[in-house]
Amino acid sequence: MTGADVPRVRYEKKGHVAYVTVDRQHVLNALDLRTHEELGAVWDDVEQDVEIRVAVLSGAGDRAFSVGQDLKERRRLDTGGVEPTTFGSRGQPGWPRLTERFSLSKPVVARVDGYAFGGGFELALACDLIIASDRSVFALPEVRLGLVPGAGGAFRLARQMPHRIAMGYLLTGRWMDAATALWFGLVNDVVAAESLDDCVGEWVDDLLEGAPLSLCAIKEAVLRSVDMPLEDAFAAPYAWEERRRRSRDAAEGVRAFTEKRAPVWSGE
Repeated sequence: MTGADVPRVRYEKKGHVAYVTVDRQHVLNALDLRTHEELGAVWDDVEQDVEIRVAVLSGAGDRAFSVGQDLKERRRLDTGGVEPTTFGSRGQPGWPRLTERFSLSKPVVARVDGYAFGGGFELALACDLIIASDRSVFALPEVRLGLVPGAGGAFRLARQMPHRIAMGYLLTGRWMDAATALWFGLVNDVVAAESLDDCVGEWVDDLLEGAPLSLCAIKEAVLRSVDMPLEDAFAAPYAWEERRRRSRDAAEGVRAFTEKRAPVWSGE
């Protein structure tokens, strides 16, 4: 197998969990077009596989989650006259990428260890939970490269932390350490690197305690309603909630509670 044929993404299923790992350690898990294409196929499968309830996204090795766009590839594309990128990835390999896959119903946990820069940080911001090691560092350095955080960083950061703080990081490209990210609520947990997998495992176990249709319904309702007036949020239709409320699991949870036993979720 030649270097060009080596997969950029490792994809493994264990029980109800999908483990997705960007594996380009030699370039700190930078994202080239081939990586995006492979990730797109993975997210398609995660959504379609009824046995998968949660996904965990990681970067291979202990140096980086991902440093974002492969700038050497970008330079080759620029030299070849390929149209420059802007906000969004429509028409590009892997579209809709996770950063624009707004209908992905299953929770995604970002396991961050090391650098999460540019598109790597944007990938993490697009996940539902972020668990980071204490040596992790976050940044959107695009302004220093004549670029913009086009995979949602400019939009999500300003929604997920105070406006002026977000603008400070966006307009300077400054680095943010894990403790600061935790302080501003960008991440759910920060632990020592040697405890990272255990911590991620605890979060995954807690997610799996929930009914799978409830996970999907809550995620959909939160993401769709976040910019709605509260009155409209209550009145809006939610497809996954319609499935949940008419499901066997909706009755199973209550039955299990009254029978003083653990529920057995069917996802139906």
